[in-house]
Amino acid sequence: MNVALGCDHAGFLLKQAVQNEIIAGGHKVIDVGSFDTDPVDYPDFVEKLASEIVSKRAERGVFICGSGVGAGIAANKIRGIYAGMCHDTYSAHQGVEHDDMNVLCLGSRVIGPALACELVRAFLNANFSGAERHVRRVGEIHRLEDSSLGKAGR
Repeated sequence: MNVALGCDHAGFLLKQAVQNEIIAGGHKVIDVGSFDTDPVDYPDFVEKLASEIVSKRAERGVFICGSGVGAGIAANKIRGIYAGMCHDTYSAHQGVEHDDMNVLCLGSRVIGPALACELVRAFLNANFSGAERHVRRVGEIHRLEDSSLGKAGR
């Protein structure tokens, strides 16, 4: 699987461990930056990561910022991106299995490298269940995305 990987300055130091984990799992990394600890605006790099998924060059993405919250908010503004901030393995795999999550957001100031790698493994090894109730619920999410409320403020 091709996995887009991005971070802001706060996530840069954790990014190398995550990249190594993705590669160890047999996946290809598309690194969209940032490439150092110089301060940057995370929405710019979230957009680059999302572009890889929307264009189908990557199937999934992992983004690392200080808390994971801002990246998740920014990512979920982009049609076709379904991001979740996860700091436990259950949420990392269940978000894919039940909700078809395609971007994992991590907080480098919240978790360390060992847990980050466990979360990435759980996320990348999970598959959408295809169960009727999950298909129905994901369809409802798509309906919301396409509704006038979902388009408000665009």
